Amino acid sequence: MPAGAFKEAELTTGAAVQAALVFETSGTTRGDSGRHYMETPALYDAALLAGFDRFVLRDGQRLRYLNLVPNPAESPHSSLGYMMARVAQMRGDEHTGWYLSGEELRLDAFLADVQVAVAAARPVCIAATAFALVHCFDAMDADGGSFGLPKGSRAVYTGGFKGRSRSIGAEQLRAAICERFGLPATAVFAEYGMTELTSQYYSGGGALEYSGPPWLRARVVGPDRKTLASGETGALVHVDLANRSSCVAIQTEDLGLQTARGLVVVGREIDAPARGCSLAAEDLQVKR
Repeated sequence: MPAGAFKEAELTTGAAVQAALVFETSGTTRGDSGRHYMETPALYDAALLAGFDRFVLRDGQRLRYLNLVPNPAESPHSSLGYMMARVAQMRGDEHTGWYLSGEELRLDAFLADVQVAVAAARPVCIAATAFALVHCFDAMDADGGSFGLPKGSRAVYTGGFKGRSRSIGAEQLRAAICERFGLPATAVFAEYGMTELTSQYYSGGGALEYSGPPWLRARVVGPDRKTLASGETGALVHVDLANRSSCVAIQTEDLGLQTARGLVVVGREIDAPARGCSLAAEDLQVKR
């Protein structure tokens, strides 16, 4: 099923009005959005926690989660906000921070909580969209600020690198995260997901290739939808067996290729509208 079909129809195996969770895409430059209905949160929670544990929390450490992502209290239909709320609740140290409010990034509150964690030697996980981090670093540059996060800390970012008015590179962003927060490259992780999926891909440990849990696979296809050979660039089709409430296979306009190390996401098809959580984050206003 094309991802765009979620904007056109209620693609659900149950009754949409009885869905336990409803996640909305952040839309595109046209401002439209799609909806993904979940019959129960149990499968979604199990999939997201198993994936996060497998790739980000291999050491099983309890972290303090400082989130530069939508707060589910204000954005109840954000799958990213829901995801980080559940991770913080089930894997955190009971101190969780949220620093996006509408179109505002509460930078001083975020930096103050980082300083508290540093002073207490409490390892943190900073979860953010790519462009929220860009806004944060721009403001920190103006102040000449950087941190040395406690040992065991890590950062997880998500979202595209090309917005309406600005582009950044994945390697450039990772280098900035390491420099501003005093993290080794092995402590920086990228998450790649979609509202239309139940599961997520991750990359980390210095690698740019993504891997997913065993029930999530990507096919790289040509215009005829036939699977391409390793190393060839094509459109991505995600097969997510956890998508029990909707469609198991999702055709996207994202481009990528498979290598021996994993999945490489290289961008969007020509003329495909920009989409994703970083689109909204690009327009954030920094509040000091």
